[in-house]
Amino acid sequence: MAKAVAAKPSLVQISTAYGGQKEGSAVLPRNKYTAIRDDKPQKKEDAQRPEFKVCKFATDAIITEGSDIGTIHKVCANPDCPIHHASKQRPATDAAFKAEQEKRRREEAIAQATGLRVLKATSDAVPVRLMKRDLLFVTERLAAVLDERRLAIVLRQHNLGKPDSATDAPAKLLASFLRKSDESTLGRLLVEVAILQTAHSPNESSKALREAAEFYKVDVAAITAKVKQEFAAKDKAKTVKNATPQPAAKAAKTSKAA
Repeated sequence: MAKAVAAKPSLVQISTAYGGQKEGSAVLPRNKYTAIRDDKPQKKEDAQRPEFKVCKFATDAIITEGSDIGTIHKVCANPDCPIHHASKQRPATDAAFKAEQEKRRREEAIAQATGLRVLKATSDAVPVRLMKRDLLFVTERLAAVLDERRLAIVLRQHNLGKPDSATDAPAKLLASFLRKSDESTLGRLLVEVAILQTAHSPNESSKALREAAEFYKVDVAAITAKVKQEFAAKDKAKTVKNATPQPAAKAAKTSKAA
């Protein structure tokens, strides 16, 4: 920083922190200058914002306190600049800025009110009993946002298998299955996807399943006992297999070959 200031004494020294400085300090706090942005505005209306404009008072400044110390930026530190200091702006410019703000607020309010009105009209159009087209509409949109892990669970749940090729993606496979499904299958899929979507962690997954089971009066205890029995049977079969003497197994294999 010392070398940069020595090489170019006209560099303004600035701080990224707000507030006052020590008496006699040459460093300007953040509230004493306006940083002029280097990037281009993304929208046409953004080009009218002060930070995207270069005035006749613009000068190079070096950050000597705060973040990004040692970097050089273009700033306006003149309090009388009508472009970069709102308190000194011309009345016409100030009025135009307020009018633009009011226009944006009005457009946002209209968009929000319109969205709510459309949502209500759409929900009012839903029949008392959901038909196949309604179930398909909801299920397709919920299934479309399933991540890879949850999508694999749904495919396995309905024995859809794995995609045949790279072009036959899992999401495409499920979408094709949904369009061919009847109302009862779509209804079950809708509940399954809703459960999977609300389970964002192992704890939430258990809670979502428990709540769904209670709602549909599923006997979780009976299912748990059956799964444990199946695993116990597998463990027993594995133990018996491992306990079989290897020579005898080899002799049987030799005899069969003979």
